[in-house]
Amino acid sequence: MTEHPHVNIKRYRLIRTIVIVWMSVIVFAAFLLNIPRINILEHTARNLYFHVPMWFTMMGAVGVSAWHSVQVLRGGSIISDIRAAQAARVGAWFGVLGLATGIVWARFTWYVGSDIWWNFDPRQTMAALQLLIYGAYFVLRSALDDPEKRARLSAAYNLLAFSTVPFLLYVLPRQMASLHPGADGNPAFSEMTDPVMKLVFYPAVIGFIGLFWLLYTQRVRMSWLAYRIQGESKY
Repeated sequence: MTEHPHVNIKRYRLIRTIVIVWMSVIVFAAFLLNIPRINILEHTARNLYFHVPMWFTMMGAVGVSAWHSVQVLRGGSIISDIRAAQAARVGAWFGVLGLATGIVWARFTWYVGSDIWWNFDPRQTMAALQLLIYGAYFVLRSALDDPEKRARLSAAYNLLAFSTVPFLLYVLPRQMASLHPGADGNPAFSEMTDPVMKLVFYPAVIGFIGLFWLLYTQRVRMSWLAYRIQGESKY
């Protein structure tokens, strides 16, 4: 029997309202609250409220996706595959936004006064590689028509992709020379999280995770409806 993605509509609407209000406050605070002038970064340090939480959210999202892939391999129903795919898809979009905000941030700090937007900094390069790995996951899914085969093969690949996350986003970049905070004159992350900035940064992390939950829940419901209407077609 195919499991149904149970959703408490009242709870969903309540959480949606809370997240919208929460994120609105975060955005206003991010731009209006005075922050200390940090060497090199100056006002671009405000990007900390968006760039870093996006990557935290991406890592949490692919963790959720990997969990549901495990359920697929343990004999889970079609909804487990749907949840794995949609968590990875939303997580990948947060990763794309995280990479984009990082590129813009680098342009106006590391490469100010030049025409450089990308210089293959290790952290940027590893982040781009990570997104390509997850891009291959979606290509794999789209190439398989049999739903059972698609679910199991993509679940196995998804777990392999997830195993690369700590290495590509944390371990390997720390072993290489980089312009990223904490190396070559840029302040370390701990120096950027001034007490005033923490008032916005940590709530921003919570807010972005809440935003992921909303988008993920919406996409799971939409994909489930598409599956029910179109039968065994791709979702």
